[in-house]
Amino acid sequence: MGVGDAALMTDRFDEARRDVCAYGRRLADEGLTTGTGGNLSARVDDRLVVSPSGVPYGEMSPSDVPVVTLAGDRVGDGREPSVELDVHLAVCRARDDVGGVVHTHSPYATTFASLREPIPAVHYLVAAAGGPVPVAPYARFGTTDLAANVVETLGSPRDACLLANHGVVAVGDSLADAFETAVAVEYCARIAHQAAAIGDPVELDADQLADLRDALDAYRDQG
Repeated sequence: MGVGDAALMTDRFDEARRDVCAYGRRLADEGLTTGTGGNLSARVDDRLVVSPSGVPYGEMSPSDVPVVTLAGDRVGDGREPSVELDVHLAVCRARDDVGGVVHTHSPYATTFASLREPIPAVHYLVAAAGGPVPVAPYARFGTTDLAANVVETLGSPRDACLLANHGVVAVGDSLADAFETAVAVEYCARIAHQAAAIGDPVELDADQLADLRDALDAYRDQG
């Protein structure tokens, strides 16, 4: 159990814990992972609400969900944080614009990750990730090396990257945005795979992608 923190006794943290549970169930229900694979987090001020390690999504309750500081110290109750906590912390420390992080093992995107090939810009929704989805260099799961590779590959303009021989990391202004980006990445990976099986897909160029990014941002703002 972590140290006490009166700041956790707020509706915002209760809501974030419920969101982690809800989107965790969607992670499994929508085929973005299997078993207890994958993980997700929501930032609340200078705290990170993150999925617990080894708890099936269908059995997860808000009281299971731990909270950590951006330095990685646990506060309040909850189970042990995800083994990929370092990825979530590193991304949030590097990018103030990130309010949610989702890590999946979605099959089509992970196929590209296993080939160590980026997901090409063959569908407009790839703009949700910032363009073609690059591959972070391989590092073992649960390591600070993996976290550093994710941060370097994402940079500032991108909202998703592949993890070589592993899966996907998607980020967003909120957990909801990060989840939708993860869904878009998997969809684009599937379209790219199917298109390549039939012929030679035509990729969108940089100007088209920039225009699409602006259009998607405007669409989200209308929300």
